[in-house]
Amino acid sequence: MPATELIRKKVGELPHKPGIYLMKDRFGTVIYVGKARDLRKRVSTYFQPSRRLRWDLKLNALVDAIYDFDVHTVRNEPEAILLEGKLIKEYQPRYNISFRDDKRFLLLKVNLNDPIPRFTMTRLRQEDGARYFGPFAHSAAARHTLTLARRKFNLRGCRPLTPGEVDYKHCLYGHLKYCTAPCIKNVRLEAYKQQVLAACEFLSGQTEEMEKELEGQMRKAAVAQDFEKAADYRDALNDLRKTTGRIRTFKRQPYTLPVAIEPHRDIAELAKALNLPANPERIEGFDISNISGTFAVASMVSFWDGKPDRSNYRRFRMKTVVGQDDFACMAETIHRRYSRVQREANEAQMGEVATIEATLDPIEALPKGRSPYPDLIVVDGGKGQLNAACAELEKLGLRNIPIIGLAKEYEEIYRPGESEPLRLSHDSGALKLLQRVRDESHRFANTYNAQLRLKKISESILDEFPGIGDQRKARLLKKFGSVQRLRLATVEQIAEVSGFGGKAAAELKTFLLARSVSRAKSTDSPEPPAASEPTNITENPEDAV
Repeated sequence: MPATELIRKKVGELPHKPGIYLMKDRFGTVIYVGKARDLRKRVSTYFQPSRRLRWDLKLNALVDAIYDFDVHTVRNEPEAILLEGKLIKEYQPRYNISFRDDKRFLLLKVNLNDPIPRFTMTRLRQEDGARYFGPFAHSAAARHTLTLARRKFNLRGCRPLTPGEVDYKHCLYGHLKYCTAPCIKNVRLEAYKQQVLAACEFLSGQTEEMEKELEGQMRKAAVAQDFEKAADYRDALNDLRKTTGRIRTFKRQPYTLPVAIEPHRDIAELAKALNLPANPERIEGFDISNISGTFAVASMVSFWDGKPDRSNYRRFRMKTVVGQDDFACMAETIHRRYSRVQREANEAQMGEVATIEATLDPIEALPKGRSPYPDLIVVDGGKGQLNAACAELEKLGLRNIPIIGLAKEYEEIYRPGESEPLRLSHDSGALKLLQRVRDESHRFANTYNAQLRLKKISESILDEFPGIGDQRKARLLKKFGSVQRLRLATVEQIAEVSGFGGKAAAELKTFLLARSVSRAKSTDSPEPPAASEPTNITENPEDAV
């Protein structure tokens, strides 16, 4: 079906509901993310020829590049705004400008463990024991609602963490009687904290009483023909409802968001193109990432029914490969992955059926149900990577698992036993599915590689000192500025740092001197030591993500 007919049909089936839409080019890349109060009305405007004369060059270029689109419905406009911002940050579409920076939506924060708790605005949620409200799609409405809550519950709005009598002298909130002034013992701290807890319930949505009060005052002002005051009450009521209304937040791309128009159709098309015995419901993709042979890592991503199955992602650090050898890295990764799957499958089976013969093939021996083995393996690369993977599967007796290699330059599909690669149309849903698997494994491998490099950069010789933690290390570096200056410090100067007594300071001084001597000897050695990866990174290389 031509793309124009497909788009026309999809537009006609769109609901009259709020949501977001993702415009895609012919390669399946998201080029624009937008929101709409009415999806059908908004999306249809892009494909009305009569409107194109009024558009600028950028919008015309966007429409010319649109080959397909996805939509996701939400319950209201604030949810659409939040999801739009999240997806723009995730996809970085070419034709979007807003939300591409690192700015986040506003949150309200209060830490009930503070001496005199206060409500503040922030854009970053931290694991600090505080209570957060939001995020809020309308920042102005959130600020107005916070002001309303402060006045209703007589809360402080001053900045000091623990205000005192000096701060009270210049406090406008106290002098206007908006705050009960716990800083000068005007009320007991226990009573003030009850005010804060009441404000928390208010911001959580218990606003019926306040809404009735504002609505009554608005009507009263309107009857008195004080329309300006009535408008102020009306705006305050609208801001309150915008801020405290229930909305869903999207911390990451929701699983319900379609990654394809018809993923089941793409799966069936892929099975037909590769002559698979059945539709590949579970696909596992592999990729290698390294920089000049250092920090060599591999990733494995899992797709179930055409969608990412993130709970079954795995990552690997190379143990046996030296230097830059992608073929050997792929062989090690495939062997480690499926030898472990094979071992766990056999152990589980032996626990359930103790009479199974030891020579029985592990796949045939599995109980009926979902197999631990994938329906298709996709490796990023050409013949070399594919042959290395096939050799390892042969050693494990798993040669019956379908496997292909996808080379990026021309999107060629390499298959075992076939000399010529298979080329599918770029419009093919089967190829788009393989590209999504390949691109996701590439992203996951590069992310892990970047994490290792960042950890290596942040390493310190102090990490090797027994018993030292992040806090004590930070105190040392804050006082002395660098490890070199710490080496020159005396035991007495080190002992002045919190957490270091005389004994600990002496042990640290001895440790630093010993490391300096060892470093000098290694520098004078005629043979430089072999390069190695950092040894203090202790992640399990096959941890689920």
